[in-house]
Amino acid sequence: MTHDPLVAGDLIAERRFTYAKAAAKEGDLSAAAELFAQALERAPHWAAAWFALGEAREKLGDLDAAAHAFRETLAADPADAQGVAGRLALMGRGEPSGALSPAYVARLFDDYAWRFDKHLIKNLGYRAPALIAEALSAVAPGRRFGSALDLGCGTGLMGAPLRGRADRLAGVDLSAAMIAKAREPGLYDRLVVGDAAAMLGREPPGIVDLIVAADALVYIGDLAPLFAAVVTALTADGLFAFSVETCEGDGFKLEPTMRFAHSRSYVETTARDIGLRPLLIQSASTRREAGADAPGLICVFEGTGGL
Repeated sequence: MTHDPLVAGDLIAERRFTYAKAAAKEGDLSAAAELFAQALERAPHWAAAWFALGEAREKLGDLDAAAHAFRETLAADPADAQGVAGRLALMGRGEPSGALSPAYVARLFDDYAWRFDKHLIKNLGYRAPALIAEALSAVAPGRRFGSALDLGCGTGLMGAPLRGRADRLAGVDLSAAMIAKAREPGLYDRLVVGDAAAMLGREPPGIVDLIVAADALVYIGDLAPLFAAVVTALTADGLFAFSVETCEGDGFKLEPTMRFAHSRSYVETTARDIGLRPLLIQSASTRREAGADAPGLICVFEGTGGL
């Protein structure tokens, strides 16, 4: 039986871990770090405890010790279900990655699925699906799509505005729990648990009329591989509509929120170099972050086959 790196497998270690979490919640980070270390004496390959120890040491200001704990987390869990590679990069103790690990994104949204819609819409003012639908109406008024694919579909919030414009609607998401929620309204003809780029790579080339990614590209830094897969999958006059969060400069960066932001110039250049023609690029905020609108873009591109 495969060992789960997020499970201790030792009752005493789990008890110490629980005490440590309580101490951390009360603000006694020194005691928490000591208890996490004691738990690891009993369960030295427990990735969750190494991660918690890293967080405690980071908050205590001991970045070297925190980085050591985070590296031990990665050693115990190479799939990186806790997003440690990103944490190390943000601390300046690791190289920035081109994307967050699929295991991290899947775990994040598996845990989030049951409260996702309420939290996203009520607390964060999420509006990417509506903004993308408006953008599509602006560039392709009245157009109906034979097939549409929703990348990172989540619970299916993009499904309602797409359903009325697509004969066949598919969705893909890394989180099985999110896909289960997306199935409930019955809007999608096909739903797949998996990686978006990998799914595009398995599809026959040139068969999708519309590809949409609402709030999905924030978990990818280097957009070139996904854009290339999109270009291959699109029909000659197919459209690619998506949202991104933005940053200053010419590239992309991982924010403390553990979401990637992309500069407008990076999005435009990457898309053009891979073979996408811009039809619409407009500044828009798709959600709030820490009480303020997060800057972003709504984009619609066309494949070069449509030139």
